This record gives sequence, C-alpha cells and structure tokens, in this order.
Amino acid sequence: QVQLVESGGGLVQAGGSLRLSCAASGRTFSSYIMGWFRQAPGLEREFVAAITWNTYYADSVKCRFTISRDNAKKTVSLQMNSLKPEDRAVYYCAASRSSYFVASPSSFDYWGQGTQVTVSS
Repeated sequence: QVQLVESGGGLVQAGGSLRLSCAASGRTFSSYIMGWFRQAPGLEREFVAAITWNTYYADSVKCRFTISRDNAKKTVSLQMNSLKPEDRAVYYCAASRSSYFVASPSSFDYWGQGTQVTVSS
C-alpha cells in the first residue's frame, strides 16, 4: 500500500513557475513508476509526466515541465515553467506497480488527493 500527498499548488501568472511535490509512504517506493496527471473542470484526467529509469512527458508540457524523483526521500517532483492558462487543473501524483509504463490513469494504482494549480492570464 502506498499513500501519496501532494503539495506546492497555487496561483501563478502566465509565464511563471511552480514546483509540485509528492511525498510517498511505503517500503518499495523505488520500484514504482511515478507519474503526474491533471484534470481540468469538465475534462478527463490526462497524463502529464512519468518517471521510471526514463522520463516521459505529454506533448503539451514537453520542454516546460520536468519530473524528478528522490528514492531516498520517497518524493517525486514536477517543476513547471512557462505556465500557461491552459495548464490550470488539479494535479495528481500517482504510483504504478506495473513493470512497464503506460500513459493512462487506469495503469496507475495509487493516487494522491490532488493539488490545485491556477494560472492567470
């Protein structure tokens, strides 16, 4: 069982930056694929970024967002730069027990409660 707690959301102007963090419990954090998803009002939850031994990004955030993890501290972070109004959403940290990455919410087993990111134009 893994518990995930996100932090770092907030309000930022377009072009600004935010850093989201996710703290995980559990003994086998390093074995999980960790990911970030987001959900805007009225839309489905969508993939943002994930990290295994490699990193994966949605096209919409490539070159602006960076995912990283610290297995010793059991944390995963999402550095978001050059934020746009369309990045506004609730951002969720997620963990997958799978041995291979699939950019789908259904492939992730554990979820945090979410943190709101609002970008003003």
